[in-house]
Order: sequence, then C-alpha cells, then structure tokens
Amino acid sequence: MKKLLPLLLTGLSLPAMAAPPEVNVSTTLASLLLVIMLILVLAWLLKRLRLPAIQGDSNMKIIKQLTVGQKERILLVQVGEEQLLLGVTQHNISLLNKLDQPLPEPVVTRPEFATQLGKILKHDAKTK
Repeated sequence: MKKLLPLLLTGLSLPAMAAPPEVNVSTTLASLLLVIMLILVLAWLLKRLRLPAIQGDSNMKIIKQLTVGQKERILLVQVGEEQLLLGVTQHNISLLNKLDQPLPEPVVTRPEFATQLGKILKHDAKTK
C-alpha cells in the first residue's frame, strides 16, 4: 500500500492533456464554401462536357420523339443506317415500323427564347 501511494500521486500530478486548438469560424466557413463551390463547378463541367461514355453508343440515337400520352411516346430512332419507329410505354417498347427510306435528320436550331436571351446577355456584357 505504501508503494502504491507514490504511484497514484505521481499519476495525479501528470500534466493535463493539451488544450484543444482554437477553432477559427471564418476559416472553417471559407473552407466549407470553397469545397461546395468546387463540387458545383465540377458538376457543371461534367454536364457541359457530356462525355461519350455517359451519352451512350454513337451508332444509335433518337432523331425525333412525339408524346402521345402522359408516359407514352413514339420515337424515331437511328440505328446505323436504319431508322426505326418505336412505341414506348411505361412497361413496353414495341417496333411500330422499319422505315424503308430514312427521314432527314432535323436541323437543330436554338429556340427563340434562348436566342433572344443570348442577345441580351451579349449586349449587357458589351455595355459593362
């Protein structure tokens, strides 16, 4: 017992654990905002790049689609040199027709709203 008492006393006299470092709230918030901005920029870049692996096979693409119901569509699909007319429902995909003569692919034009908005934004950029 006499030998345990000095050990207990020396154990009690050990220096206390170091105080935790001070947390700087502004630095923490700035770091958090930087990480969030980085995530948003990377998401925007991935959306803009439209990588081929995400888009799918380039030999197969939807030329045109027509909505005929809430979840029903008719699709004109280009597969290689052939065009297929497909009926698509929530539970089924049916071949409606195989076109003998392929229809020309529509020319992609910007909608009127997008064109006008682009002009306004360019004009605003020039005036600044």
